[in-house]
Formats: sequence, structure tokens, C-alpha cells
Amino acid sequence: MAGMSSMLKRENVQIVEKVSDWEESVHIAVQPLVDQGFVESRYIDEIIGNAREFGPYFVICPDLALLHARPDQGVIKRQLAVTVLREPVRFKEEGPDVRLLVTLAATDADGHIEVMRQLATMFGDPDNITKICEAATADEIYHAFADFKA
Repeated sequence: MAGMSSMLKRENVQIVEKVSDWEESVHIAVQPLVDQGFVESRYIDEIIGNAREFGPYFVICPDLALLHARPDQGVIKRQLAVTVLREPVRFKEEGPDVRLLVTLAATDADGHIEVMRQLATMFGDPDNITKICEAATADEIYHAFADFKA
């Protein structure tokens, strides 16, 4: 099964100082996947549209949003992207603050179950989320994911 190291390219990991609002955070978090041809640019709009319609279903716990839409909403190839915000963003007024945005592009339901399992194990420990949010460099963030053994 594909581990996280095969699903996450170093160039898809970034640290961003601040965003103006949650919609901008989605644009910034998904853009690396657009730039490299893993998703169509409409994937961004689909995630934002889904969130407007259903609420921010992808905010999993404080600090963490797992951005994704359906495979038919613009996914070309499987890939992850990771964005850390130095200044948190809120997807709804009452919170929580989010600093870590993990974007998942899955081509089919089965394909991302293994990665989701690994992410769930990783993020089941809040210390791992904090460690990533407070990492000094994008390299450090990349290795936290690539070297993680579920």
C-alpha cells in the first residue's frame, strides 16, 4: 500500500504567515496540487462550495483541517499537500482555530483509505499536530509526514 512518503512530495509542503480568511487558506493550501497537475483548479472551488453548503466538515479537531472533495470534483492524480499557517484561521466564527491544512486528492474511495488510516493514527496524538504546527521549516514538516510509521 502507498505510504505517506509516496503520497506527499516535498514541494507540496509550505509554511504561510497569514491569510485574510478561510477561503484564501483553501486557495493557498490546494494550489500546489493545481500547479503540479494533481487536481484541476476547480477542486479549490468545489471544496469552498461544499463548505458553504455543508459547513466546514473537514475541520477534524482544533488546529487541523483535512481538505478534500469528491474524486469527480476535479482530482487527476492521488496526492497530499500540507500547509501550516503561522497565524490561525477560523472556518466559522465560534472556532476552532486551524493552523494545519492537509489537502487530500483521492482518485477513488479505496485509494485513500490507507493514507487516511495513517493520518488518523498520526493525528490521533495531539502532540503530533502541535509538533507540525510549530515546526521551524517546511523540510521539518515534510519529514514529520514522510518518516511517520503508522
